[in-house]
Amino acid sequence: MDRVRQGRPGVRRRIGAAIAVGAAAALTVTALAAPAQSADVKAAYTKAADVAAADVNVAKNAGFEADLSNWTCAANSGTAVTSPVHGGTKALRATPSGQGTAECSQIVSVKPNSTYKLSSWVQGSYAYLGARGTGTTDVSTWTPGNSSWQQLSTSFTTGANTTSVTVYTHGWYGQSAYYVDDVSVLGPDGGGGTDPVEIPSVPAGLAAGTATSTSVDLSWTPVSTATGYTVYRDGAKVASVGGASTTVTGLTPDTAYSFQVSASNAAGESAKSTAVSARTAKGGGGDGGTVPKHALTGYWQNFDNGATVQKLRDVSSQYDIIAVSFADATTTPGQITFNLDPAVGYSSTADFKADIAAKKAAGKSVILSVGGEKGTISVNSDASATAFANSAYALMQEYGFNGVDIDLENGLNPTYMTKALRQLAAKAGPNMVLTMAPQTIDMQSTSGGYFQTALNVKDILTVVNMQYYNSGSMLGCDGKVYSQGSVDFLTALACIQLEGGLDPSQVGLGVPASTRAAGGGYVAPSVVNNALDCLTRGTGCGSFKPSKTYPGLRGAMTWSTNWDAAAGSTWSNSVGPKVHGLP
Repeated sequence: MDRVRQGRPGVRRRIGAAIAVGAAAALTVTALAAPAQSADVKAAYTKAADVAAADVNVAKNAGFEADLSNWTCAANSGTAVTSPVHGGTKALRATPSGQGTAECSQIVSVKPNSTYKLSSWVQGSYAYLGARGTGTTDVSTWTPGNSSWQQLSTSFTTGANTTSVTVYTHGWYGQSAYYVDDVSVLGPDGGGGTDPVEIPSVPAGLAAGTATSTSVDLSWTPVSTATGYTVYRDGAKVASVGGASTTVTGLTPDTAYSFQVSASNAAGESAKSTAVSARTAKGGGGDGGTVPKHALTGYWQNFDNGATVQKLRDVSSQYDIIAVSFADATTTPGQITFNLDPAVGYSSTADFKADIAAKKAAGKSVILSVGGEKGTISVNSDASATAFANSAYALMQEYGFNGVDIDLENGLNPTYMTKALRQLAAKAGPNMVLTMAPQTIDMQSTSGGYFQTALNVKDILTVVNMQYYNSGSMLGCDGKVYSQGSVDFLTALACIQLEGGLDPSQVGLGVPASTRAAGGGYVAPSVVNNALDCLTRGTGCGSFKPSKTYPGLRGAMTWSTNWDAAAGSTWSNSVGPKVHGLP
């Protein structure tokens, strides 16, 4: 959210627009390879261990654990990254630019007249996988993009005189970065030396240990050839670790889960282990029942930027959660304070506190928002996490705030922000209201810091009101690109959170109150209401319709109550009744 009159267009909107244009252009190219193989074909290819006892992965450094060793990326377009990864500790990130596709390739040694199964895991924008110089028919496969890891698979047969083949992966012109991990060229050893190594065996002995209301301890028998392990919860990847144990956090109290683990090395990832079940302990949830089942959130501006100047008493009664914007940083890392701006018209701090008390007496929650576009608060160490928790709790005590809102738009460290929020919750108790307002890019994948934090504190989290504006185009949960300012943008992006681990009660739709409140992404209240109906009832949808409904959806949010008032309270008078009337 922004302290100035207009929301910022931002770099992400320009990138998003390029995604949409580039995607349209790419689909007109008649020479594109066939789409990714069917699920049945993919499943057949993953049964690598059953192909033949002598088959190995002839690709070297297939998991990019040795950075780009054995790989060549055009125009220095590729690099090894530690997040996101599919298996092990690293993956390839390659970024197309200009007329380049960011191709990364490797020449592998093969045997003549032999069949090889080619596969890799990809994520992000357009990604291609192929083999050329096979001596028979060159092959390729591709996907238009996905916010989670997806496997590409195909196969090729070498010619009578073929002893080497080039395997490659690349993106597409004008698209954003793509990620690749665990490449496999499975077939007879072509004599490439000591590497290739074989894919590790499946981990055995997976067991669940101590379970709290939000976490479960897991351990398993180490695999001698593994360099890392991937942990799955109910079939979805939740962690990558180097050792044979971990603690899975961010779970829902009194809920049964199924866990599996796989082993990885430079050759790729093993099959998943036998599943083990565990149930979390009973515990409380975020806000202790103080917030209605369906709630409207509004940000109140502690400054004058051309919108209607309000006192808290003037905020419409439609709003159930009022986020006071914003807390201020101090010279101590992580520490926050609050300075009431004289521009909002309060005669004294006591008058402001009285308004907070009156709103709370009327059943509303008043919280302190931390961050905003210009916020400089950083929590990236144990000391700063403690400073944040102590100072936030002191402000709750002094002013009567019900909790905090995390709106850090300039980066967030999930490890230390999780520690800070848990320390604060331990002080404030089960009635603390905790909300978040990430940008769209922050919630595209569960591997992102904001999404990780939300899942880590799921048991104390009230709602995530993502900002569906100042964004440009983004991927929906179906892997398609959607433009801001539409019902599809709201529903397809909300689906990522709903299917990524958040409870429907922890998901809200954040939109501008008027065209003046943001640089882009405004939708009419009727569009917000259609999106709410689509997600909760399956009606009012655009081209995207979720596979199921989420009647427990928490509601909607707007920036800001002041811009809403400047537009005659049209937004709250329309969206408020819709939210409060949800099933």
